[in-house]
Amino acid sequence: MTEQQSNDLDPRRDLTRRRIVVAGGAAVAVAGLGAAVATTAAAGETSGSAASATPSASASSPSGEVCYRLTSETTEGPYYIDADKIRKDITEDREGIPMTLRLKVIDSESCKPLAKAAVDIWHCDALGLYSGYESSSSGGGTPPTGTPPTGAPPTEAPTGAPTGAPPGGGHQDPTDDKRYLRGTQLTDRHGFVEFSTVFPGWYRGRCVHIHTKVHIGGKLTDDGYEGGHTCHTGQLFFAEEAVLDSAKVAPYSTSTTERTTLDEDGIYPGNGAEGGLLHLKYRKGHIAKGVVGSLTLGVDPDATNDGTGM
Repeated sequence: MTEQQSNDLDPRRDLTRRRIVVAGGAAVAVAGLGAAVATTAAAGETSGSAASATPSASASSPSGEVCYRLTSETTEGPYYIDADKIRKDITEDREGIPMTLRLKVIDSESCKPLAKAAVDIWHCDALGLYSGYESSSSGGGTPPTGTPPTGAPPTEAPTGAPTGAPPGGGHQDPTDDKRYLRGTQLTDRHGFVEFSTVFPGWYRGRCVHIHTKVHIGGKLTDDGYEGGHTCHTGQLFFAEEAVLDSAKVAPYSTSTTERTTLDEDGIYPGNGAEGGLLHLKYRKGHIAKGVVGSLTLGVDPDATNDGTGM
């Protein structure tokens, strides 16, 4: 089955003739995926072909074009390290399901793509550990050889409120010098960036997620991206169906950590693509082969949202 790439993810589209932006980041063509699962702005919604994204417009631009609502702001979280790794592939030595993350950044008022914006992402590994904070992040870990996990892998959604430490929290200083699953890139003239990483795991009290920041007005230096200001701090979220599929694959399947669902999470705002819910595509029954996640971020380039006061 051939997947059709939507205009929202085609840099060659004619912006003067068609500038209607469709929410959720649209379907991305992936060669050889065959029958695919496509999760969209409604968590758990699937389709064997490219799913139709739902518009998320609140108002028209001065020229009458339909634009994105502002993407929801969230807390920075305790494990942020300043943008000092300018790179596309952030995997390093981490095991897990290969993931391509494609983001587009636009001005939510004018609909125009933001070029040369620095997009920063960071997330935990397949077992819940953050680089720079391995001693303080609450990863699930792998049980010793011959010792079975103390509970079944999360093949069903858990019930009840999340337990353990509350999500978010103030910034902490790094405890080690590792930097896997962290990276920054500048958007191209169409507002796009693409990262190569792994599907994140989970840890106590939080659903599966990726942190992101968008920086405007700075410049690249030998030490990374410096100057300017942070106009967006958010998190990217994953539909439950994809998380349950990932939990069947090692090393995710070895985690003994209780999992918090998307609906139970204390930070996900519950508003689909506007709140950071990724559009995910992977081959049905073969998620281990790889996942493509995409989303368009609507931001206010003049605002300052560093996520530290939330």
